[in-house]
Parts: sequence; structure tokens; C-alpha cells
Amino acid sequence: METQINIPRPHYLNRILPYVDKGIIKVLTGQRRVGKSYILKYLEDEIRKSHPTANYITINLEDFAFSHITDAGALHEAITSRLSQSVKNYIFVDEIQEVEGFDKVIRSLCLNPLNDIYVTGSNSSMLSSEIASRLAGRSIEIKVHPLSYCEFLEFHGLDDSDSSVDLYLRYGGMPYLRNLPERETWLEYLSGVADALVYRDIVARYDVRNNDFLQRMLLFLADNIGQIFTAKRIADYLKSQRVGGTVTSVQAYADYICEAYLVNKVRRWDIEGRKYFEIGEKYFFEDMGLRNALVGYKPSDIGKLLENAVYNKLIFDGYDVKVGVMTKGREIDFVAEKEGERKYVQVAVNVNDSATIEREFGNLSAISDNYDKLLITLRDSAPNTLDGIRMMSLRGFLNE
Repeated sequence: METQINIPRPHYLNRILPYVDKGIIKVLTGQRRVGKSYILKYLEDEIRKSHPTANYITINLEDFAFSHITDAGALHEAITSRLSQSVKNYIFVDEIQEVEGFDKVIRSLCLNPLNDIYVTGSNSSMLSSEIASRLAGRSIEIKVHPLSYCEFLEFHGLDDSDSSVDLYLRYGGMPYLRNLPERETWLEYLSGVADALVYRDIVARYDVRNNDFLQRMLLFLADNIGQIFTAKRIADYLKSQRVGGTVTSVQAYADYICEAYLVNKVRRWDIEGRKYFEIGEKYFFEDMGLRNALVGYKPSDIGKLLENAVYNKLIFDGYDVKVGVMTKGREIDFVAEKEGERKYVQVAVNVNDSATIEREFGNLSAISDNYDKLLITLRDSAPNTLDGIRMMSLRGFLNE
């Protein structure tokens, strides 16, 4: 079987390549094990094709060959000793958080127009979001997500079909799964990744002492995807389960979970008033396979996973996503905006009864502007449009 490194991810390469030779630091951020290191390698290969005579400096701080680089001084020496003064220097540093004070070194190197710098990193000592903030003002952040559905098909050599969609909803898009030949081992691998996220990127990073509270909170979020929550509601639920915790601790733990890129928080937005609500948000998992590894996969969860898959596709495509709220309690599942354009998206497993048709179409029809309105169902539904509102299957949407 081919190894993962033989499959590029052009979605990210095409986003980064326009910044090549620009005087800003390129920072790849994202959840553990989503393939940031592989994308960095592919990026280097692409640049080498068009700049074969340039100078290349590649440092992977997880490689024992670079174990002597333990502080900012050593990192500075390792790079500057290899710099060229006559041709462009392309500098790639993977797992840069391993070096205390790396930001001072990288910002200093960026002052030289001959240097073009690319970095990745994330672990319990420093999350990749923190790396981006440490380099703020001189960097561009490219967020790397788990595989999209189309990438999932390519990585696993699958045809586009309803059964492939079902596999994607069940196992998600962690790239390394393609190296595991037996699907029976996939959830075991995903459980290990989830444990690393929880215990290294949350418990160790924030010195969490109430592990039971954190685990119960994660299970609650996993079991209630797409529900509107407040910190008080979650705290009340955990209290009913005889798990101690306050509203303040719920808010703090929710932030920890989101900062580790395990879960994404989506705020509610008043469509007519054009403002955010102060309380109440929805939570969606960055990877559905990790969600299923935490709480189990049940066919009855299909509606939650369907909504999560739609959200993940929107953020993969670069949309800023909100939950839309209208008068009379009407809700739009997603209001997605990008480059001045907007789309409204409703999600339903099916529209086989009049109540569902009235709710889903009625909410979209009540929006007065002319932006794209879309209703996504699990499988194909008829008709394809109604009153200008497009209907499509999840499979069709994931392939758009």
C-alpha cells in the first residue's frame, strides 16, 4: 500500500503558494494528526520545482537529528549557519513549539528579504493557535482541517457513492487511517488520537485536575451536536450526573477543548439585527471519527453527524459560519459568509412530512434578501428546487 506522503492536498498548497516569496511567515495550524507536516513537505517540493537553485533549510524538531536544538540560541545558530547571502533561503521548521523563544528567532530571520519562512507545530506545551498569535503581525495563518469528503475518497481509493458518504460520517477524515488496512482498527486508532488530544493538549496543557468533569463534558457535547447550549445548561446537566463543576469551569473547559481544535464553537447571530447573541452557541467536532470514538457510533445519530458534516465542509471551504436566528424563534442552521457573499443553509435528514417541509422551507423563505438559500438532506429529495430554494443531498453538497 502507498504511504500517506504520496498523496498531496492541493487545497492547502493552492492557498499557501500565493504567499511564496512574500515577506511574511507562513504558519500551518490545526488539530493533532491532520497532516500539517506532510503539507509542509509537499510545499517544499513544489517550491523546489520552480526555484531549483535556491537554498533550502529544513528542520523537523521531532527528528532526533535535531535534538541538540533546545533553545532559541541553538535554533538561531542552526539556521543562520546554513543561510546563503546570494540566493533566496526557504526555511521550513516543523514542530517549532519545541524551542522556547522560537518567535524571537523567526521574527528576526524574517527581517532579511532573502528569507522565506514556513512553520508548523502543536503539542501540550504550545498549541498551534498560540504559535500563530506569537508571530502575529508578521504571519499568515493557514488552518489545516481533517480530510474533506473528496480528499477522503482519494486517500482511500473509494468511488463517490452513498456508502462512501456513510463511511465518512462514521470514521471522519484523519489522514493516517489510510495506512491501517483493516477498518476494524480505525476506531482504536481514533481513540488513541482522542486520548492524546484530551490528555496532552488539554489536561497537561492547562493542568486540569477534574478529569471526570472534562470527560463528562466532552461526552455531553459529543452526544448533543447541533444543540444550543449555555454554560449554565451544561453545568446543570453535569450536576444532575453528580459531577461537580461550576458555570465558570464549564466556560473554561469549553475554551480548552476549542483551543485544542477538538471542537468548534459556533455563535448565534441575529439575521435582522446584524449582531451576535451574548449567550447560547452550538458545538461541532472538527473530526466526526474522533467524535464517534468518544461516544460511539449509532445510526440514530445520523441527523447530528449530517449537520456536523455540513459545518465541516463550510469551514473547509473558508466560510465564516454562524447560527442564524430570526423573529418568532425561527432558526437557520448555518449562515456562511466569504468574500462579501453569503449563503443560508438548512439541514434535515429528509423532508418526507409536511411539518418538516414547512419548518425548513419556511425559515429560508422568511429571509428577505437574495443570497443563496440551500436545504441539504441525507439522500436526494424531490423536487430539486422550491420557491428558488435549492435542495441537494449531502453527497452532492460535499462534492460541490
